Amino acid sequence: MFVTVASYKGGVGKTTTAVHLATYFQDLGPTILIDGDPNRCVSIMAKRGGMPFTIADEREGLYTVRNYQHVIVDTEARPGAADFEDLARGCDLLIIPTVPASMDTDVLILTLAAAQKLVPDKYRVLLTKVPPPPESEGPALRSELKAGEVPVFKAEIPRLKAFEHAAAAGFPVSNFGDERSRRAWEAYRAVAKEIEKYAKP
Repeated sequence: MFVTVASYKGGVGKTTTAVHLATYFQDLGPTILIDGDPNRCVSIMAKRGGMPFTIADEREGLYTVRNYQHVIVDTEARPGAADFEDLARGCDLLIIPTVPASMDTDVLILTLAAAQKLVPDKYRVLLTKVPPPPESEGPALRSELKAGEVPVFKAEIPRLKAFEHAAAAGFPVSNFGDERSRRAWEAYRAVAKEIEKYAKP
């Protein structure tokens, strides 16, 4: 399975999503994460701690992906139009992480327009950093997306400090046993289970 995580907007949990999906799929079969971010965020994070999957940059990945059952691509924060097109067309599922806010933002509209044009049947939006009730941004954006017939994951990623703490230590949240880390990991497990259903290698 080949899954790409991409967005024209930075700060939406793109790398966090790639890391935790790769962690999940490694338990199912050999998994490689292609660290396509010029800052090499995942590679640097792994040096602080350790990741359970293989990490390669986009050049190394060209020659090694054939050896893996699952490929997760973490793209640069704001890929160019041509790069976005290549990444979208070449995957089994394109995941667009989105922080709850109004759908009427230029960046989100641009990302969705590109996905709808290039891969109308194989992309889904993932709500990330969703604030807890009574804050209503998450449900409001989900409602807007559904009204626009935009495919959205049923699962969503809560706004939790556990993700920051895990990243600082260089591990996925699944390595930690506190309640918030367990909640964070269960959220990504739920997303991954949906991916198993939606992605069609």
